[in-house]
Amino acid sequence: MNATASILTTEDLEFLARPLHGFLTLAGGPHPPQPRPIWFEVTADATIQFFTAPDSVKVRRLRRDPRASIVVAAPVGERERWVSVAGRTTVETDGAHDLSSRLAARYWDLDDPTRAHDLAEILATDQVRVVLRPDAVHRFVY
Repeated sequence: MNATASILTTEDLEFLARPLHGFLTLAGGPHPPQPRPIWFEVTADATIQFFTAPDSVKVRRLRRDPRASIVVAAPVGERERWVSVAGRTTVETDGAHDLSSRLAARYWDLDDPTRAHDLAEILATDQVRVVLRPDAVHRFVY
């Protein structure tokens, strides 16, 4: 089933709560667009957020054109399913370290000393939080 809407459904939110990689594409980037895998979190108000360095290429491009999209797909071995969210972003200076800690715990085993060290390195650097507010949601479930 292929569907389009402007909001995330309960089923979308449950799917996006899983530790899956999202593929982020920015407007105004190189042609053709070059999606990048990212960690992400869906918030209680159904926005999507991720963290990055304040001087990253992502942030520079989003400051020029705040439009972006993220696609999240089910892993191999599961029935085909994906959700795509497109909208405008804001770059927030607060909450990035808290977000990176939550996402590291979601995606990594922080009992592993190597991963705990990796998180400490992330927390030792400046980060910003990027918030994507959905304008269009597309989904496919087979």
